[in-house]
Amino acid sequence: MSEQEIFQRYEKKYLLEEGQFQLLKKELEGKMTMDQYGKHTICNIYFDTPDYLLIRTSLEKPVYKEKLRLRSYGIPKEEDLVFVELKKKYYGIVYKRRAAMKMSDARAYLYEGKREGKKGQVIKEVNYTLDKYGLEPKVYLSYDRIAMFGNMDPNLRVTFDFNIRGRNTALDLTNGVYGENILGNGQVLMEVKTAGAIPVWMARILGEAGIFTTSFSKYGEFYKQEIIQDVFGDQVQKTAKGGSNCA
Repeated sequence: MSEQEIFQRYEKKYLLEEGQFQLLKKELEGKMTMDQYGKHTICNIYFDTPDYLLIRTSLEKPVYKEKLRLRSYGIPKEEDLVFVELKKKYYGIVYKRRAAMKMSDARAYLYEGKREGKKGQVIKEVNYTLDKYGLEPKVYLSYDRIAMFGNMDPNLRVTFDFNIRGRNTALDLTNGVYGENILGNGQVLMEVKTAGAIPVWMARILGEAGIFTTSFSKYGEFYKQEIIQDVFGDQVQKTAKGGSNCA
């Protein structure tokens, strides 16, 4: 049996340099509070088709896109709870469904196709997505996160992600935290998550600090840096040299 949750919100991303992060952290004091977990590590397995259709489609910035991942907080043991998450984005609004289950059950479900006892609306949607695309584990991504919530509006959340690491081998959450870094030295990925518009006071702080939204996908960045050459290497080289890929 699984515990299920559904979220709907707007998410904006900002790529910060070290100085911008320190300035912003100071500006947010008194307006936002760090959550109870402090700085913690989030680990994910992203599922995709054999030829990476989902992330390739996502990088084209369509009106609608979706992704499926398995998430844990820290390195899980077999009996620890992990989260099967189906994330969709449509016209800028993020819809996230997730179901909690033990690590051993999640592996049996997603890796081995054992669906006995898996019920509920979220599971139905995950099953549909698995069957529609023929998904399999493709990429591991982990990062260290600080999360904050608004003092006046607890639905306002800001997260800061550091040390974003990825790999496309050993694709099991129990295998540990390691991989190739995908951010530059000192860079921090910030996300602002709201039920509506960003508060005026926050927009002012960001504007005065010269911090602007960016299009950034952790999975997409790892794909571009580490996978695309391996999967489409010959085609990429021919195109770069003005080869035959011009019909």
